Amino acid sequence: MWLNQQQITDDAIRAYRKFLRSAAPSYLVIDDLFRSDKLDEVTQVLQLEQQWQTQKHSYAALYVSDSTWQKTPQAKRFVQRDLWLRPDAANITNASGNSADALSNSAAEFLTFLRSEEFMLLLSRIFRVTLTDKNVAKPEVNTNYFRLGPKDFVNQHADDSPGREVCMLLYLNKNWQPHMGGELVFMGQNNQPVVIPPLYNRCVLFDPSSEGAEHWVKAVTTDAGNNGSGGDTSPYRYNITSWYWSE
Repeated sequence: MWLNQQQITDDAIRAYRKFLRSAAPSYLVIDDLFRSDKLDEVTQVLQLEQQWQTQKHSYAALYVSDSTWQKTPQAKRFVQRDLWLRPDAANITNASGNSADALSNSAAEFLTFLRSEEFMLLLSRIFRVTLTDKNVAKPEVNTNYFRLGPKDFVNQHADDSPGREVCMLLYLNKNWQPHMGGELVFMGQNNQPVVIPPLYNRCVLFDPSSEGAEHWVKAVTTDAGNNGSGGDTSPYRYNITSWYWSE
């Protein structure tokens, strides 16, 4: 339902594996991995302002309070961005006739798919590792939508938690242009960083423990992104971040 079947053929999987073997860090970019018509539904719900909440992390602690954040030096601030608030489970199961509710359900269903056996099996094939949520206490918190505005940031960090095998980033920014900023930057090797623009329906997969996998996000400019509705621009950069573990 969600996947573009042309991007997951046996030949495609072999090509992905070959690229991973030579890439530094061990990363892969797949454009149009998902069906654009389905993602178009998702991007609409991301424009609903009431479903976002600010998230702040320091290098010392995650989800810090505003008071703690104000006392944290700038150099020790790790992340400031917005986190999407999922609709109640009851709304997902019993969608109302409200169009906004229906869109929210679609967005939530996509997050559920990204933690499904079908999708994790695909990632397992590409990275040649068995991924599972069997030992993950709260799988749903490891896959969500995020947005960055001009005042937000994701500073340099590593995602190599014990047992974490694969990280996925999916970008949902229509009509992105180079002057808009928001590029993902891997540290890379030999002073050769890898810079990846956040194009619409671009999926980045990487092994967080591979050399050079530390990364950050370039600052977003005031006219970044496009919400795809009537050509109106949005000041935000949208993406999904998802982490996956082995047994």
